[in-house]
Amino acid sequence: MPPKLGFALTGSFCTLRPALSAMETLARDWEITPLLSETVQSTDTRFGPAAFWREEAARLCGRAPMLTIPDAEPIGPKGLFDLLLICPCTGNTLSKLARGITDGCVTMAVKSHRRRGGTVLVALSTNDALSGSAPALGTLLDRKGFFFVPLYQDDPANKPNSLKYREDALIPALGAALAGRQLPLFA
Repeated sequence: MPPKLGFALTGSFCTLRPALSAMETLARDWEITPLLSETVQSTDTRFGPAAFWREEAARLCGRAPMLTIPDAEPIGPKGLFDLLLICPCTGNTLSKLARGITDGCVTMAVKSHRRRGGTVLVALSTNDALSGSAPALGTLLDRKGFFFVPLYQDDPANKPNSLKYREDALIPALGAALAGRQLPLFA
């Protein structure tokens, strides 16, 4: 039986297509349940319409995405996932997780999954990681059960506070997180 992965998409719209590519690759070896933040499921942007993200996640995973707090609440009590991945994770979502705010599908998924000690892997993508979101990053790095995909500055000259997860490190980070290890953050 394949391991079970919750794959949550949040509103870093410029990184949603690479996240879907990763979802497609992981679907070969994992049973994936997609989750979409309220922003992803309802916002049309220059990167694509909201309906595309919902439909593509369902197609790649073979099941409808979780979209609401009531959808996500049973994750922990029913032990639905071996690991919960947030890819991409915005600074907004990161900050909510650090402060214990549960106001949507993805934050409820994390709360519910962590209630039984479940592992959460964060693939951060935010323009304010080294400024406004830095305290949240530090908080979650120190919190049990949270792991991060290695990061890099995606455009230090034009976006000096921005960090993005390394797409090539996502699969190794999944294995490390399952084993309870954090890969070097800036490798």
